[in-house]
Amino acid sequence: MSKTFTQSDVASHNKADSLWIVIDGDVYDLTKFQDDHPGGKKILQRVAGKDASKQFWKYHNEGILKKYQKQLQIGSLDTKPKPAAPPAPAPTPKKAAPKPKAAAAAAAAPAEEAEALEPFGLQIPFADPSWYQGHHSPYFNETHAALRAEVREWIETEIEPHITEWDEKKEVPAEIYKEMGRRGYLAGLLGTHYQKDYVQNPIKSVPPEKWDLFHEMLLTDELSRTGSGGFVWNVIGGFGIGCPPLVKFGKKSLVDRILPGILNGDKRICLAITEPDAGSDVANLTCEAKLSEDGKYYIVNGEKKWITNGIWADYFTTAVRTGGPGMNGVSLLLIERDFGGVSTRRMDCQGVWSSGTTYITFEDVKVPVENLIGKENQGFRVIMTNFNHERIGIIIQCLRFSRVCFEESVKYANKRKTFGKKLIDHPVIRLKLAHMARQIEASYNWLENIIYQCQKMGETEAMLRLGGPIAGLKAQATVTFEFCAREASQIFGGLSYSRGGQGGKVERLYRDVRAYAIPGGSEEIMLDLSIRQSMRVAKMLGMKL
Repeated sequence: MSKTFTQSDVASHNKADSLWIVIDGDVYDLTKFQDDHPGGKKILQRVAGKDASKQFWKYHNEGILKKYQKQLQIGSLDTKPKPAAPPAPAPTPKKAAPKPKAAAAAAAAPAEEAEALEPFGLQIPFADPSWYQGHHSPYFNETHAALRAEVREWIETEIEPHITEWDEKKEVPAEIYKEMGRRGYLAGLLGTHYQKDYVQNPIKSVPPEKWDLFHEMLLTDELSRTGSGGFVWNVIGGFGIGCPPLVKFGKKSLVDRILPGILNGDKRICLAITEPDAGSDVANLTCEAKLSEDGKYYIVNGEKKWITNGIWADYFTTAVRTGGPGMNGVSLLLIERDFGGVSTRRMDCQGVWSSGTTYITFEDVKVPVENLIGKENQGFRVIMTNFNHERIGIIIQCLRFSRVCFEESVKYANKRKTFGKKLIDHPVIRLKLAHMARQIEASYNWLENIIYQCQKMGETEAMLRLGGPIAGLKAQATVTFEFCAREASQIFGGLSYSRGGQGGKVERLYRDVRAYAIPGGSEEIMLDLSIRQSMRVAKMLGMKL
């Protein structure tokens, strides 16, 4: 049970050798923290024994509080209001068993509309999807709410306080990826049903048989609340695009051997397609795989560039040229680092610092033919199918990052004063927030519709009919992200130009923008593809002009 103190108890600890302060009704002992305080000892000593809430929130955000709360908080004031007990659930009225005719009528009637879920989170308009705020939704139910609560609690207590530190070190501790496996999250991020047969610990909050694409969307969305593309790419980037081709098109013996280690967090996988001279133009890649004379191996030579997670990957889902020029000569191989001849070096890039962006060289790597994913010279179709899943992941992340920019801006605008009033009271600031919100909500609702269509359509139909819309939304989401990052930066001013501090998330996300606008298909190529693909499909399905 947390200790309680009176205000006079706190006031008696007002010296450098015993320094307590109060923040929002909670008591902190900062005696041993003084040497570590970035602002120096004097600032802390000026508020020793006092309520320092106003001074704290003037210079810091909630991430700082979360980071140090466990080690520095010693209790709360006896005047701090106690949290209200949750209301007892209302008893469910018993319904009489329907008579045969009534039962038939009930079966023919449309399903009863689901009740709106309980509000969740801070209730800042547009900072979370509308279903978090008590709005009705046809897509989300109690299983989604349970997953949301589980992931958010983990992120807020164990992850977010360390994000800046990990980003500066350009690496997330390996234990975090392992924890993704222990929690059963990795098995649900493959754009398929939940892979429960390959995990030691299935996810706790959702029965595996009830897992759907909205759970996957929600998981990625909540991970992205960290406001760090580097973190998200570290834990699900290479995995989320490198593993689906193995699961969907790999031989069962290969999947059975490789997948458990990956899904349990012991091994890592990445997707190796992009080359120094072949990015979006996948059909013209040159990394070569020649069949050995005995027909047992492919001998791989070539380079790959900008490969997420490649620096620490055990497996590389690799696009290679096994045939003639163009798309009909491309195959997909699972290359294992242990085969030898694989060298990796980290690339320093503008953003997503902790994602492990990598340059890879393959030199005479002997890959067993059993490691072929799909059929020889038919890898292009596998790659194109995989792009939809990759782009949806990018869309989800971009829109949550846009919300993070919006949320940080709203919080800051409600405490920062200029010209005698809060920023939120200036019409020009409200206009910026309004433009951010309208783009976020429009894009997110398009995303929900596409996820629903993916869930209802088969793989082939979805690839055919949704490739164009997904490409269009990918461009829309990255443009929205860039707009929100810029507007948030304008609201924060100089605080968004320095790393860390109140504007730290905005500064970091601004650096990450290009990592979303270019990979997975640049905005220009996406917009062109969205129209070409949609028109081609419409003609096949009977468009009348």
